[in-house]
Amino acid sequence: MGAFHEGHLHLMRRAREENDTVVVSIFVNPLQFGPNEDFEKYPRDLASDAAMAETVGVDIVFTPSVVQVYKNQPTTTIQVPLVGDLWEGSHRPGHFAGVATVVVKLFNMVQPRTAYFGRKDFQQCAVVRRMVEDLNMSVNLSIEPTFRESDGLAMSSRNRYLSTDERSIAPELFEALNSDAEAIRNGVPIPGILQSRQELLGNLGFVVDYYAYVDDLTLEPLTALVDCSTLICAATLGSTRLIDNVQVG
Repeated sequence: MGAFHEGHLHLMRRAREENDTVVVSIFVNPLQFGPNEDFEKYPRDLASDAAMAETVGVDIVFTPSVVQVYKNQPTTTIQVPLVGDLWEGSHRPGHFAGVATVVVKLFNMVQPRTAYFGRKDFQQCAVVRRMVEDLNMSVNLSIEPTFRESDGLAMSSRNRYLSTDERSIAPELFEALNSDAEAIRNGVPIPGILQSRQELLGNLGFVVDYYAYVDDLTLEPLTALVDCSTLICAATLGSTRLIDNVQVG
């Protein structure tokens, strides 16, 4: 959706290393924003984004308009049940239908051999993976590690909304995930970890939407350590909603 940072550039570099032609789409998708979310104020700087993409060897910056993508109000949407219903899906109804629909549209318009996504948007990656498998789509998916600031905060276009004080507190989210992932690996009871952490984050000023330990493929909550599992969280600090995750199993 634009407002590029180093995490986006990493995806572009990986694509450049592995492909003859690299296309980057920039499209702030209205279908995935709720009525009270930040669609209108979402950061947009096409000239800067295009210049950054050029520095890492992108061949084409594809910037369709809303009219080009959604010629009329769409009546066909893509629903990814179960994996898309939990967590973000519960807190942002309709969000993943908007994500899945626009991803299918962009795949159809660009026809990529491989598409690159960042792991920071963990549930989004799971939704797209499920959709590609269920619909027998020919595109390959490459899920790349989360890029972080020097203090651990996951890079995000929305980080620019944080005040100076909030920015100093925000890395506590990643510290919490790391600490609790280690505790789970060491056999500490999971329900107690999750409950106490939500209280601690609340004391720091976070409003926690969810803090959960889940299966990587189904996103179902877990109560015991398993392979292919991740701690996920979403919390608002001030007016900025932050999401992050740390692999456990």
